[in-house]
Amino acid sequence: MIAAIGAVASNGMLGLDGWLPWDIPEELAYFEETVAGAALVIGRLTYESMDIVPPDSFVVSSQPGLALRPGCVQVESVEKGLLTATATGKDVFVIGGASIYAAAWPYCQRFYLTRIGLPFAGDTLFPENIPLDSPEFDTFRAHFWVSPSNGAGFRAVDCQTPRYMDC
Repeated sequence: MIAAIGAVASNGMLGLDGWLPWDIPEELAYFEETVAGAALVIGRLTYESMDIVPPDSFVVSSQPGLALRPGCVQVESVEKGLLTATATGKDVFVIGGASIYAAAWPYCQRFYLTRIGLPFAGDTLFPENIPLDSPEFDTFRAHFWVSPSNGAGFRAVDCQTPRYMDC
């Protein structure tokens, strides 16, 4: 299975200066639980913003000689990252950033999307080619939480696209 996982604020923002514009521990825990044991396809900026990156992470970057943590592999394109990650035999998750989501969207069978119930300042919008509010998504599981740490409501919706209904 190839899936994407990401979060978006109510105003469409997903990033600020290469980082998430919010700090919601419960949402981060949901992300970590969902991608545990999977192979990850990550953009360079997202990779550099992460404290912990698991093995079998494929970092998309055209910069030669990128310093990588053990178990991570640099690839030159999203397509190469998806092919290499799929070859591991594990589930594959695309985890951002925006241009990586946009390029990987045609290959994704599922999208695990967290909608943060507040607007946040940011400099990176969710990609326009992914129809968040379209009937193209078929929800197969939904979760709702209110963060005790900051009171933000958020909803994680696990969706499947009709083009892959047999997955």
